[in-house]
Amino acid sequence: MAAVAVKNSGSRAGALDMITKIWAYLFLLVMVIFFSVTGTGFFSLNNFSNILVTSTLVALMAIGQTYVVITSGIDLSIGWTVGLASVMSARTMRDFVNGGMDIAPAIVLGVIIALLVSLIPGIINGVLIARVRIPPFIATLGMFGIVRGAAFLLTDGQQVVGNLSDTLRQVLRGIGNGSLAFWVPGQGVAWFERPPDLPPEVIRGVAQMLPYPVIVTAVVVIIFAFILGRTQFGRHTYAIGGNQDAAVRAGINVHRHLILIYVLSAFTAGIAGVMHLFRFTAGAPQAGEAALLQSVAAVVIGGTNLFGGEGKISGAVIGALIIGVLQTGLVILNIDPLWQFIVVGVVIIVAVLVNQAQAALERLRSNA
Repeated sequence: MAAVAVKNSGSRAGALDMITKIWAYLFLLVMVIFFSVTGTGFFSLNNFSNILVTSTLVALMAIGQTYVVITSGIDLSIGWTVGLASVMSARTMRDFVNGGMDIAPAIVLGVIIALLVSLIPGIINGVLIARVRIPPFIATLGMFGIVRGAAFLLTDGQQVVGNLSDTLRQVLRGIGNGSLAFWVPGQGVAWFERPPDLPPEVIRGVAQMLPYPVIVTAVVVIIFAFILGRTQFGRHTYAIGGNQDAAVRAGINVHRHLILIYVLSAFTAGIAGVMHLFRFTAGAPQAGEAALLQSVAAVVIGGTNLFGGEGKISGAVIGALIIGVLQTGLVILNIDPLWQFIVVGVVIIVAVLVNQAQAALERLRSNA
């Protein structure tokens, strides 16, 4: 009887462990079903495409944040790094085009310069945390204010939009809101652009199948997931988060690695800022302000341990999708958007509780 009881107890613990590991996927599925039943028009290719595009900003920020949290850190500055990259790319492209440069090289140079500038907060964060040993929360909170001020000073507190030429805006809009393929009701797949002269009833059903922002985000996800999961850099990242002293004894250059981690976080935030410009054809200092909390939420929901040593890029992507589905579903149900903050906060708390339950199950298993 005792053996049977132990076996049943072990089975229940195994089931609970499995649930805690896949709860985010289950939660996403439940939400999709719930909003599809209760929200008119939620379950449609067009809406799912919009959710994917909306989630790209949070997903890009969450990629770098995942690396940081795995090392038991936090980066509070990425929200305004997004804004800095957004306004820098807009100003640079505008000035180059107004100076007579062709649009294509102006866009390429604008993207490169914006990404390089976005690295500066990451380098400073990394040096302060790794070399000066300022706690990540304090260092990145200070950088939060510095980058915020810089972004507003560059624009006098306004969006960079009025001086962008119509041609430049059209090209940016074509990239940021375009798609590799469209689904046209009654006609099938159309590549690269939506067919012209469609009747209104058909236009309403046209859906983007492969939006360019989603493609860019998918490429970034694949690259950084590979780095984290399959390279020495990724293994060192987990080692530092698990036990920094042990990582030092193992010969890992912890100082240099932490600096690179915060540079990486700033870099993915810079990509998010550039993509914001392409989508909205305006450089906005506050482009990533609201998404900062959401990026942290996506990381936590995705199962990354706030105490370090554990996490996956795929989990952060699922977390970003959950937030995107929540936001879209609440809008379709005509619920006040301000409730989004409360819902996201509740989900963060639930995610932390689930992570703690998983840690407790692992301790019970190890003591058994």
